[in-house]
Amino acid sequence: MKKPTISKLFLYRHRFKIGYILLTLAFMGTLLVLPLISPNGLSTSEMESTVASHNFNLKSMTQGSLVNAPYHLLQKLSIETFGLNSYSIKLPSIILGFILALLLIMLLNRWFKNNVAIMASVITVISSSFLSVSGFGTPLIMFVFWPTLLLWLGSKIQGEKKPNSFAVFIFAFALLGAIFTPYLIYLAIFIVLYTLTHPHLRFTIKKLPKFPLIFVTLVVIGGIASLVINSIKNTDTLVSLFFMKDFSFGAFWSNIQNAYAPFLSWNGLVESTFLAPLIGLASLALAIIGLISTRNGFLASRNSIATYLIIFTTIISGFCPDFAILLILPLAILIAHGLKYILNKWYSLFPENPYARIFGIFPIAIFLGIICFSDISHFVFGYRYNPIVANQFTNDLSLINNKLEDGTVLLVKANTTEYHFYKLFEDKTLFKGKDIKVSSDLPKYVLNGDKIATLEKWDTIESLKLSRIITNEKTENADRIYVYTADISNKPQAELKEPGNK
Repeated sequence: MKKPTISKLFLYRHRFKIGYILLTLAFMGTLLVLPLISPNGLSTSEMESTVASHNFNLKSMTQGSLVNAPYHLLQKLSIETFGLNSYSIKLPSIILGFILALLLIMLLNRWFKNNVAIMASVITVISSSFLSVSGFGTPLIMFVFWPTLLLWLGSKIQGEKKPNSFAVFIFAFALLGAIFTPYLIYLAIFIVLYTLTHPHLRFTIKKLPKFPLIFVTLVVIGGIASLVINSIKNTDTLVSLFFMKDFSFGAFWSNIQNAYAPFLSWNGLVESTFLAPLIGLASLALAIIGLISTRNGFLASRNSIATYLIIFTTIISGFCPDFAILLILPLAILIAHGLKYILNKWYSLFPENPYARIFGIFPIAIFLGIICFSDISHFVFGYRYNPIVANQFTNDLSLINNKLEDGTVLLVKANTTEYHFYKLFEDKTLFKGKDIKVSSDLPKYVLNGDKIATLEKWDTIESLKLSRIITNEKTENADRIYVYTADISNKPQAELKEPGNK
């Protein structure tokens, strides 16, 4: 009886499909519990994004801000559906992070062999930088999402003899969405010019069905017209999409330094919402090997694209340091090149020995396991226990919802990000929790037993006494909310006066 060969075994024949499925499930599970593990709470930028999303409406198309409009629309929908909580605020980034991971996996799979693509995908989507951008409830993820989507769609269009018409139309809509993200309009302009000057792409567009092409063209023109009208009435939109305020070469260079600090600092002591280092040493070494290994084939599209993206990211990060997160995309490509180079060198040592290929799996698996375990540990524990980063996040939202009583008045300083954010509590369609009133001033009169909560400790106020301090698990700023109770003796109500010091 003939023994079955390894190549005919089910697990061997479908090993890459199984690997991709396991990777997808593992990443999906990680994203679903992401708000529960890290970062520990909300940052100021997430509060600003929530307020901007809540204020986004039809009037914003012509009068309000259209900056990051697609993301704010998703976040508004999420908050109105699930209420005001940490999970609903972060949910758009989680969903986009999952789609972004799939796009990266499909892009690497299109450009590299399965063994290289799946290993590079594991290193990229489980990295602390990718988990960070997927866990922030801000439009930051759009910096990476749009270029990756455009690059994958572009590879589907240019790399086929008969490009899929549907991919071309989606590419047009993605290009339209990208121009609402700050500074990506430069990338959109470059893509349009490249398309107009490339004979193959011009020929592809001419062969598309006329009616869908006209419809897509009208939608794109309508979106651009809305942006132009909005920019005329609201110059801040134009400045935010194209330039930085108060431009100077000193500030430009300082922004570049601040942008790369989380990538190049190995002690973690960087003033940033990102946890340093964003790229592990092993991943960075693979990217450097990949960059060096592509020097002979630089003109090949996937080789030059990574380098061009790094240059583009460096220039734009001079306007906005957060834009440096786009490095995730070119680094993923270079890591794949590095892995490809190492595997080719290993196989070239034993071209006729199948056992060398089999035993080479074990050190590679150990290497990938160490990278993934260290990255996840760095992400989970770093955002919780690194004081520089952890103190930029607050879990006051959950404390207010779980610890304060109904009818409590929450006092917050007027005209601050926190005030505008907490005022959303009073919208019962959003805050589906306690009955909390938010104010910037003390109520004029209180009844016996009324509760007033503050985010700062106040000196003694007549007819109020400090009854409770709500804390969290942090060693610094552990006292988060101070609850005062009205204590009125022989009076039905009392007039309150502002304290002398706060």
